[in-house]
Amino acid sequence: MTDTHPPRLTRLTFHGPLSEPRADRLVQRLIRTDPTTVLDIGCGWGELLLRVLTAAPAAKGTGIDVNARDLTRARHNAETRGLTSRVEFVEESAVGTRRGPADLVLCVGASQALSTASTPDHTTEALRELRRLVTDNGRVLLGEGFWQRPPTPAELDGMWPGAAATDHHDLATLLDLAVAAGFRPEWTETASLDEWEEFESAYQADTEVWLARHPGHPLAAETREDLDRHRAQWMSYRGVLGLAYLTLVPAL
Repeated sequence: MTDTHPPRLTRLTFHGPLSEPRADRLVQRLIRTDPTTVLDIGCGWGELLLRVLTAAPAAKGTGIDVNARDLTRARHNAETRGLTSRVEFVEESAVGTRRGPADLVLCVGASQALSTASTPDHTTEALRELRRLVTDNGRVLLGEGFWQRPPTPAELDGMWPGAAATDHHDLATLLDLAVAAGFRPEWTETASLDEWEEFESAYQADTEVWLARHPGHPLAAETREDLDRHRAQWMSYRGVLGLAYLTLVPAL
């Protein structure tokens, strides 16, 4: 058949290397302060936000993203879970947003959405914005990339276009930046290799199966090129690029 199209991210629960056990632990830690307002920056389809709201029945949430397709999925999931009256998903830029302050701010893999910078400087700017967007007694969950070790020139050449050693900080520097921006790190944890492999495999799995079954489809050549490119990039940053989950407390 030639009237079908490649599926998109149907195997992913979270849009990042996050396992179910870690997600459960994060949610339970984040609701300990009984948040009543939750803001999710770069929410995607809002899975973590919806889980927080389920675990904190007094809370209401807002998710911000610029991807209309992901927001449609988020609204559908909210309706399925009976959370429509307690959550709003908004298609807009997060730069300079006035939707805070909130008791809990989630920003997982989306700090670039708070900044106009394209270098690691965006992390400093994003942290300052997160401090502005959280209440003094609240919490921030920041999911941020970092180098687990300095990448080699060959590894950088195989990553995303224009990849440079300055694209990320190491974990120690990332924590120092959080402190300098007005936070204390309540909890520091990093995605495991298993979580990365689960994420990267699920990211492409449904499309790989589709391609194997539709080699003559008009979109097959383009799809094959995209899949092969992404797999090669993953193999270049596998074990080099990390993701930190930082639970941050505003310093008074």
